[in-house]
Amino acid sequence: MNSAPASDLAFMDAFPTPAIEQWRAAVDKVLKGSDFEKRLVGRTADGIRIEPLYPAATPALRPMRAEAGRWQVVARVDHPEPEQARTLALADLEGGADSLVLSFAGARAARNYGLVADDVATLDDALDGVMLDLIRLRLDPAPQGRVNALMLAALVETRGLAPSAAAIDFGLDPIGVLATQGRFAASWPEIGRRLAETIGALKTRGFAGPFVTADSRPYHEAGATEAQELGGALATAIAYLRALDAEGLPLNEARDAISFVLVADTDEFLTIAKFRAARLLWDRVQSACGLTPKPMVLHAETAWRSLTRRDPWVNLLRATVATFSAGVGGADTLTVLPFTAALGLPDGFARRIARNTQLVLLEEANLWRVADPAAGAGGFEALTKALCEQAWGKLQDLERESSGGMPGIVAALANGHIQKGLARERETRRQAIATRREPITGTSEYPNLAEAAVTVLAVEPVKQAKPKLPPAKASVQKAENLIAQLAKGAARSQVLAAPEAGLEVEPLPSPRLAEPFEALRDRADAAPARPRIFLATLGSVADFTARAGFARNLFEAGGIDAPGHDGFASDTGTDIAALVAGYRNSGARLACLCGSDAAYEAEGRAAAHALKAEGAIVWLAGRPGPAENALNQAGVEAFIFAGCDVLAMLESAHAA
Repeated sequence: MNSAPASDLAFMDAFPTPAIEQWRAAVDKVLKGSDFEKRLVGRTADGIRIEPLYPAATPALRPMRAEAGRWQVVARVDHPEPEQARTLALADLEGGADSLVLSFAGARAARNYGLVADDVATLDDALDGVMLDLIRLRLDPAPQGRVNALMLAALVETRGLAPSAAAIDFGLDPIGVLATQGRFAASWPEIGRRLAETIGALKTRGFAGPFVTADSRPYHEAGATEAQELGGALATAIAYLRALDAEGLPLNEARDAISFVLVADTDEFLTIAKFRAARLLWDRVQSACGLTPKPMVLHAETAWRSLTRRDPWVNLLRATVATFSAGVGGADTLTVLPFTAALGLPDGFARRIARNTQLVLLEEANLWRVADPAAGAGGFEALTKALCEQAWGKLQDLERESSGGMPGIVAALANGHIQKGLARERETRRQAIATRREPITGTSEYPNLAEAAVTVLAVEPVKQAKPKLPPAKASVQKAENLIAQLAKGAARSQVLAAPEAGLEVEPLPSPRLAEPFEALRDRADAAPARPRIFLATLGSVADFTARAGFARNLFEAGGIDAPGHDGFASDTGTDIAALVAGYRNSGARLACLCGSDAAYEAEGRAAAHALKAEGAIVWLAGRPGPAENALNQAGVEAFIFAGCDVLAMLESAHAA
């Protein structure tokens, strides 16, 4: 606004722009001597500094999409039964989706479900009524991904469609499968040869691709920071570039064969910056390769690790923030995980809400009508630049791991470099969640023990049989021959490649952030009677409400009932005899003192002693301070307060 001509915004002349020094002086008055850095400056998991105020910025580069306009609304085909998969897919398309992603059984993204299709006829049945030349299709990376891709190509041909008219991203990602499953089906040189040969066969038939996917989801799910996620995706893409180049594919065609999948998480600013940084970083990689940069094909999916099983309705808010962020960040396509995905295979209602989350932002908020809305905003530009620098460093770190003919990302998985780094990040985040510095609404904060159940489809997880492979010395058939065989009715088991000495690594885990709290809730639900704690309140309602509310919120996060009451106030403070009688009648084993600091000073020791004499395990809500020793001697065994390890305290409460 400040750069606009005065004639356009003449009224702005009456409001001179304050200098940063004036703003800082005003802030210091409010802080009254408090540390500016501690109070107002934050840092991301990558250590990127988050200032409270940024000036407007002019972007040096604009991370633009290849085509302006709407992003593609994606729905997943992941029901094991073809008939049900078809019904759900058609409902998605009729309800506003314009793209489908096929998640075959075995894909990490299928979450133990996934389409079971072992021949083209079954796949045709699952996609019956889906006009393959009118929508975009994408394959989720999965074991036997080459067979899945060739099966889809064979389906296009058996339907008599021109491959050039089908917009298909074939999703070949052997490195991603190595990260999630822990093994390569062959050596890295052979992986590269098969990739190039498969791409060549598909291109010869007229398919335009992309064919290979650099998928960041395995790293994000295993705990990666934004820079680690970007570094992993870029290192994967570079490994594919080199492999395809070594097999004689022109570098520009190798570049065009690659697409990316990034995760849209619940931090709006960081997600927008991450998506913008991804495009700028890929441009830099292309320039380093001597290519004229072209915009990356960028798919987005909302974060699996942020989903919760408890109070799953809050997942709707998480998905909305992630959808907004991916849209502003410039995603080409977006898959919103249904809000019940952590509980099982989502039903039609949950899938409709996932679609509508996008459609509302597209059609009612018109989010797509501005290209790169974050451009020029100082905060976003600074974060984007900082993420570019951090991610480039992570990429170089991975590239330095190259050894034994393996590219950096593969070698880093083989020697455990990636696993160790992500384990450190998971532990750091676990501590933040345990202490509720990173709260999870509906789970670690504001839990609802009386939450209503939601529905998912009554489908059993897929049990995959070990495939019967050809003899070890059998030659690997060419992709074009396999397409022909599949089109004639060959089954999956008939076209699998022979086993070869490959590579085994420690697979990356896929935990959700809420799982430790959910385990405590499950433990409480499974008990013959729900565990209960007695809130031993001191003084009047006004005196104890704040700490009683804090204690109730904390204990209920572990599934422990903490019923409220009007207290035991008397003319002189607290009726200790009535408090002890209330504890006796509660049936609880553990009692938690809740009151003001003054009440603790005046009555805390007497109340603790009386409860201890009644057989209670006594805790206290608040920091003990200098009175800790005296309170311990009176019978207080533990203290709960903001910043304590809530998970550890809840484990102790359950044990009690």
